[in-house]
Amino acid sequence: MAYEVLMPQLGLTMEEGTVSQWIKHEGDAVKAGDVVVEITTDKLTNEITSEQDGVLLKIVAQEGADVPVKGLLGYIGRPGEQVGVPTAAAAPAAPAVEAAAAPNGPGTVLVIGGGPGGLSAAYYLALMGHQVTIYEQRKQLGGMLRYGIPSYRFPRELLDAEIASILSLGIKVHTEVEVGNDISFQELKKQYDCLYISIGAHTDKRTGIPGEDSQGVISAVELLRQIGDGDLPDFHGKQVVVIGGGNVAMDVTRSSIRLGADKVTCVYRRRQEDMTALPEEVEGAVAEGAELLTLQAPVRMESGPDGHVTALWTQPQIIGQAGKNGRPSPNGADQPELRVPADIIIVAIGQGIETHGFEQSGIKIQRGGTILADSGTHLPDMEGVFAGGDCVTGPATVIRAIAAGKVAAANIDEYLGYCHTIEAEVEIPAPHLSDFTPRGRVSTTEREAGARKMDFQCIECGMTLEEAQRESARCLRCDHFGYGVFKGGREEKW
Repeated sequence: MAYEVLMPQLGLTMEEGTVSQWIKHEGDAVKAGDVVVEITTDKLTNEITSEQDGVLLKIVAQEGADVPVKGLLGYIGRPGEQVGVPTAAAAPAAPAVEAAAAPNGPGTVLVIGGGPGGLSAAYYLALMGHQVTIYEQRKQLGGMLRYGIPSYRFPRELLDAEIASILSLGIKVHTEVEVGNDISFQELKKQYDCLYISIGAHTDKRTGIPGEDSQGVISAVELLRQIGDGDLPDFHGKQVVVIGGGNVAMDVTRSSIRLGADKVTCVYRRRQEDMTALPEEVEGAVAEGAELLTLQAPVRMESGPDGHVTALWTQPQIIGQAGKNGRPSPNGADQPELRVPADIIIVAIGQGIETHGFEQSGIKIQRGGTILADSGTHLPDMEGVFAGGDCVTGPATVIRAIAAGKVAAANIDEYLGYCHTIEAEVEIPAPHLSDFTPRGRVSTTEREAGARKMDFQCIECGMTLEEAQRESARCLRCDHFGYGVFKGGREEKW
């Protein structure tokens, strides 16, 4: 690697610790074996030494900071290197690619959207030798990985390093360009052999209740976008109310706590057990000080003479009969409305897809607002245009968008007259078939709630060596749960 990531290895147990003292400072020359930083635990002070000659480019964990297991402390590299981003020489070796001959040389492909799906498609197409360009509407690449998942869940230095590794394949990027506004879709179609649309779901959904246009009412998408660009709003002294019960609602709830809010209340019209957010996300938010106000349906937003929101009014609910999906439906209870004081109200009830510019170009939009594409990601009645990810499926998971990009890359490659085969030069050891005893899954631990809510640093502590060895030896029962669906699933080449 072009830089060295320092990690505390505190004995065999790899305990957590606190940065007690930096022996070297940013800009200092470092030789292999030099003590760079001291980590203090309850039992000892551990000296972390460098494994290479170089310069201490950046300190990530300041003195006094708590360091989780395998926590990132800083970067050591050669002078002039960009911190946290592998150089071209240090980029991981690309998988081997075998190609069938095509008549007209490599194709030109435009990827619209630089999120996980677009980056996935661009990566595989570039590996195949195609000339790939990405158009991204936002300031930076990453999509929902940057503008949807807070950095306490996915550290930005890791995201930036992954993106840099992908771009090192020669992919061109144009940011802050909105297709359909800054440049027409039809014009791009003339310039490139193929287009892949992977614009994600970045628009917000409104509640439709009175007062939603008051000052101080913002969407979860808007807040997370600000945080993703490093523009952190100041919520100190504020009472924040979040409307919603999904993972995004938990993200903005926990982010609001980190932004200094005096009180954060999450309002949801169903019961806590009916929330669509992961149980651990809800539990984490409560541990960090959030208040859950369940079985309360928002009715209207109250504002003062200056037009700024002052409260959310809700109607108490009573749980009713379960529907076809098994979730009981709430009904209005015979109780008076409840006033919830608020300086800021964040609406987190779902995301939509901005397809207006594409619809004008003849792309078929389905009733739910998603782009119509077949299972192979190709758009019907539109040659050379493919689409995948959230703009086709609706808001879903990151891995589904990444998988759609991989599928699209293979289909675009074949559409251009090729049949590339990508082979991962990794030797996969044969599985041990002697032990199928069911075992529990090792769960990662998190930093203590009182400490982690004070910053946006990663909250997970990782596994100890013993836990990692135990988890890697556990049989995942692929024979029972399946291998995947893309070209035979987990194979050494595709």
